Amino acid sequence: MKQEEIQRLTDEYWMQRALEMAQRGAHIGEIPVGAVIIRARTEPQELTQSAELITEAHNEKELQIDPTAHAEVLAIQRATKYLQNWRLTGCTLYVTLEPCIMCLGAIIAARFDRVVIGARDLKAGAIISTYKFLETTHFNHYPKIQMDILQEPCSEILKNFFQNLRQNKKT
Repeated sequence: MKQEEIQRLTDEYWMQRALEMAQRGAHIGEIPVGAVIIRARTEPQELTQSAELITEAHNEKELQIDPTAHAEVLAIQRATKYLQNWRLTGCTLYVTLEPCIMCLGAIIAARFDRVVIGARDLKAGAIISTYKFLETTHFNHYPKIQMDILQEPCSEILKNFFQNLRQNKKT
């Protein structure tokens, strides 16, 4: 199996895990965005064991009554505590929706090696869809970006959530 194929399968595996987190958030009334942070193992084993799960999160803005409680921010906070280091070099962030400006700032500050994104955010995406902040040369760190991993299910969970929300408001 080629390295690109292994990477694609690995990315899909962890994005599926992020989708599960998004679904958990949806069940408690949060906008369904999930995030997972992994760190590569120094001695790769089987495909699903080539990385260590560091943490996972879903949006908790309603639960915490906090506009900054996005899945990415919560996952970053938990990962830095777990690793006892604010630098998350060697880590990859999987997130079901393209990060907003606030989350991108946290991602850059945390110095992730990679960020893998499911769906694009045409309203607030800070990487490629609405704003293109990583095209500037002002930052001291630029993670590698992989877009559109499991894009359809990542988009679908959001569409269904907002469709249900609108229907419930009508009744």
